[in-house]
Amino acid sequence: MKVLKLSAQGLPQSWISLEQAVIHYAAEEVRWEVGQTVATFRGGHNGRTGEQSIITVNSIIGTKGVPGINPFDLRPGLTNAKLFARDRNICAYCGDEFAEADLTREHIIPFAQNGRDGWMNVVTACRACNHRKSDRTPEQAHMPLLYTPYVPTLWEDFILRNRRILADQMEFLMAHLPKSSRLYA
Repeated sequence: MKVLKLSAQGLPQSWISLEQAVIHYAAEEVRWEVGQTVATFRGGHNGRTGEQSIITVNSIIGTKGVPGINPFDLRPGLTNAKLFARDRNICAYCGDEFAEADLTREHIIPFAQNGRDGWMNVVTACRACNHRKSDRTPEQAHMPLLYTPYVPTLWEDFILRNRRILADQMEFLMAHLPKSSRLYA
């Protein structure tokens, strides 16, 4: 289970472990929290008062400090898992849905024609379509794209990079997606 760590302004920073979240709570770096309680940690007893220390961790925390970089300038890292999730496991050429193991990263403009490996030049393709297209562009192969590639937003990237998102975390992230996002079910 991961906790969604946000800046004090509410911008996603990272997915952190429960233990990392406890460190933020113990250091009094948590400015605010939303979502449900996901864990309670019990510590030692105060020698003077006998009171036990307890830290309750919520699924979403806003921490002190201002990020040193503008998160909107960040370009999300490209992985096959995130690409396939962006494209909903649907082949950009035949339109069929496949299991992740049966998909490939397909370069619209192939490397052989100076294509690059980036979000705007890749789509999800089944192995058969990728093989059929080969080192040609969609136009050269007479295989038109059924959807266009795009660079995920910061919010979409946080959804794409975590497979086990709690319902309240998903609701929080989905509320910030652009209306055109393919991540809407």
